[in-house]
Amino acid sequence: MKYIIFILIFFYPLNIFASSKELIKNKLDQTDNISFKFIQKIGKKTEKGKCVILYPKKILCKYDDIYNKILVSNGKSLVINSKKISNYLRYNLKDTPLDLILDKKFLLEKLDQVEVIQESDETFYFEIIHNNNLLNIFFDKNNYDIKGWTTTDIYQNKVETKLFNIEVNIMIDEKTFSVQNYIN
Repeated sequence: MKYIIFILIFFYPLNIFASSKELIKNKLDQTDNISFKFIQKIGKKTEKGKCVILYPKKILCKYDDIYNKILVSNGKSLVINSKKISNYLRYNLKDTPLDLILDKKFLLEKLDQVEVIQESDETFYFEIIHNNNLLNIFFDKNNYDIKGWTTTDIYQNKVETKLFNIEVNIMIDEKTFSVQNYIN
């Protein structure tokens, strides 16, 4: 009997003994970039599109709408542009909740501080309160990929973002995130 226990402990995959928190941290730590489709709800409005995140703090989102809306961050600035507006909108990334979501180091530090990871039927999640901003980050229960987030935008609207068709650590050209490419 002792030999069976010995074999099970040393030859069975070790991650069955790891907590969901540790598995999420390991997956996030090993993630350099993410490509995904998204559905975003802001109040009663729903938007869809595709994004690429390159850690730290770079994102490009192309929305599926008639205005060809683009959201891009080079790590410092966040630019939103579309055919609907006459000029692009530029924000300091630090003034937006995306500053936290796109900061893998920050997320890992917050995960270290969380005592218990919450759980729903499909996701693990944890809550961050930072500079009076409430942020919930969701992770897939099966593969521990980031699955979405909820935040409050600069106009105090609740924003729910759900990710799907996720690809991790794909080839990405860093020039993709140059805001100059997307301003009119």
